[in-house]
Amino acid sequence: MVNFEWYRTFIAIYEKNTLTKAAKSLFTSQPGVSVHLNALESYVGKKLFERTSRKMIPTEDGKQLYGFIIDAIEKLEKAEQHFKKTSKEIIPSINIGMCTETFQTILESEISSLKFNLVAKFGDHQDLIKDLDNGLLDLVITPKIDKKYSLTEYEAFTKENIIMVAGNNTDLGNIKNYIEEENFSALENELKNKIWYSASNEMEHFRRFWYENFKKRVDFKPNYILPNIGSIVRCIENEEGFAIVPDFLVNKSLKEEKIKLIWRGKKDISNTLYFATRSDLQFKKEIDFIREIFKRKMDVKTQYKSGSSYR
Repeated sequence: MVNFEWYRTFIAIYEKNTLTKAAKSLFTSQPGVSVHLNALESYVGKKLFERTSRKMIPTEDGKQLYGFIIDAIEKLEKAEQHFKKTSKEIIPSINIGMCTETFQTILESEISSLKFNLVAKFGDHQDLIKDLDNGLLDLVITPKIDKKYSLTEYEAFTKENIIMVAGNNTDLGNIKNYIEEENFSALENELKNKIWYSASNEMEHFRRFWYENFKKRVDFKPNYILPNIGSIVRCIENEEGFAIVPDFLVNKSLKEEKIKLIWRGKKDISNTLYFATRSDLQFKKEIDFIREIFKRKMDVKTQYKSGSSYR
């Protein structure tokens, strides 16, 4: 027996003409609507809609199926409304995308405060923005703007500064003196002989910090390349070793004095962070709640309070 919800989803898409409007009418997410439609098409073995960039156009098979089931589905829905004991509030489901470390640092401890369902996806920023444009995600936290997706809007909300840190037991040698004296040639040579940590998804920060400060490409490989920044911090806490990291991901460890700040560079090296959403944003109340968590926990500066939007 086919899942009743698949039919309800099919009818909503048929009548609303888009996945977005269908999801809104069903108080669910667009990814959920897509899953139901794909499951139904697989079950009946026929394509029920032609997908275009603007709307869903029913095929002849789709039109026939709608004609066969609409009366029966409407009767079932009326029966359900008549006989159910209580009306359970429908809880929205929000799909978000970001890097693992950002989720762990900012959102993980706030999950219990959410009054809605949440599905978090981690991956490369380009892949997450593509999923957002395709309606599979509702919100993405990203340091990059990809202008090729016309349905995606960006709101700048803060900056991450790239800094050099080290474990508490790290032998600094003459490093602090070289920084104060602005003897950057000697500083570079000293740093090359130290133990270095990096993450496979953070090498861009490492290379950029080095080039901006020494005007040379990195000509050595970190001793340890780990899965993420969280692993780096746990490895160097109260131990030895250097790393180049975004400041907001290590602020807690710095405040607890488990690691120490070595250098911010000759000048601030930063990335703007954006909230990326679709122009036909659903669940605005829930998305705004997540936005406020990020602004509060990242101590957003005044110039970003109102947000700067980009298309």
